[in-house]
Amino acid sequence: MTTPSISHRRVLRIAVPIVLSNATIPILGAVDTGVVGQIGLAAPVGAVGIGAVILASLYWIFGFLRMGTSGLVAQAHGAGDAVEVGALLVRGLLIGLGAGLIYLVLSPLLFQAAFHIAPASEEVEDLARAYMSVRIWGAPATIAIYALTGWLIAMERTRGVLWLQLGMNMVNVVLDLWFVLGLGWGVVGVAWATLAAEFSGLVIGLYLCRDAFADPMSRAASVVFDRVKLIRMAAVNGDILIRSVLLQASFTSFLFLGAGLGDVQLAANQVLMQFLQFTAFGLDGFAFAAETLVGQALGRRNRPELRSAAIVTSQWGVAVSVGLCVVFWIFGPMVIDIMTTAPDVRIAAREYLPWIAVAPVVGIASWMLDGVFIGATRTGPMRNAMILSVAIYVVAVLILLPQFGNHGLWAALMVLNTARGVTLALRYPALEAAV
Repeated sequence: MTTPSISHRRVLRIAVPIVLSNATIPILGAVDTGVVGQIGLAAPVGAVGIGAVILASLYWIFGFLRMGTSGLVAQAHGAGDAVEVGALLVRGLLIGLGAGLIYLVLSPLLFQAAFHIAPASEEVEDLARAYMSVRIWGAPATIAIYALTGWLIAMERTRGVLWLQLGMNMVNVVLDLWFVLGLGWGVVGVAWATLAAEFSGLVIGLYLCRDAFADPMSRAASVVFDRVKLIRMAAVNGDILIRSVLLQASFTSFLFLGAGLGDVQLAANQVLMQFLQFTAFGLDGFAFAAETLVGQALGRRNRPELRSAAIVTSQWGVAVSVGLCVVFWIFGPMVIDIMTTAPDVRIAAREYLPWIAVAPVVGIASWMLDGVFIGATRTGPMRNAMILSVAIYVVAVLILLPQFGNHGLWAALMVLNTARGVTLALRYPALEAAV
């Protein structure tokens, strides 16, 4: 079998559809909010917003399935193990189905706990419960899509990821307009539209991945439930879950600590955090390319190819991060003015803009090395690096926040991203040596 080279064109072929797909993600939430906003009442908008956040938080717990599937499938594909390539997708789909059924059974308790943590008015809670009671039926589809997406990325079929996302958006927009504005179903109409979009995404994803099921052996119980393979998959996904929870907790603590500095500082930080979201949209494609190409190289036990994959994908990551830095410096004030009309928030956001402008360059090493380690499924070292990095972040917060206020808080966040990059970089030689 001829090994394809790690060319810049190949990296872009993987990365660009992911970047475009990411750019469409906010459309789902924007359309839901915009359509329900035509009702002319505040409660329905709030209900859709809080309901969507609660469900997204529940589903996010299984976000590890996308990354774990990507790394494992890329390695199996690189090794030429077509049966395992298909079996991994079957395992992922079974996890999605099982997790979704558990959520359906536990949904009353989960919703009650969510509103206990974040209470709302009686009207908003009632509408939100009606919204979530419909949408929770999409849990199996939504979680299964994580596995489908990871499989497509690992197989370098990222155009499929883009088509999947576009298909979901199209179904959601059309049905939102019909159910809410045409039939007058209100909040429940938004829920049904999103539910239909989620199952449409599942159908599209299954069609795009249909050749994974071509070999009957990939669906055989003895292969799918192979004990050794299941243990490895559980270990990889468990490490990624711990890493992701720690990372999310760090960013959540950043917002909470900012809230303690006053409403203006909190609002300014929230505005600037949207720049980080935009950074993620721009860099995810290249980190995903690293997952795919590093995983395939490791599957082939080809050290030079692995090194080339890490270098070429990182070159593009660095180029994009520098470009984002320049864009944030030049256009940041304009974007801030678009996002908020409050004069005091605008002034505060401009004061802290330099931190967000350098954030892409500071964080690029952690972003790309995450992709490298996920592709290599060296998730134990990645988990340990995150634990150490968060500990360093906590120390930085304790030292810098009392001395420098919000500037200290932003500096601590930069310390976190720097620590993530350094701790992973120190572990990279061992990763390469093991090939």
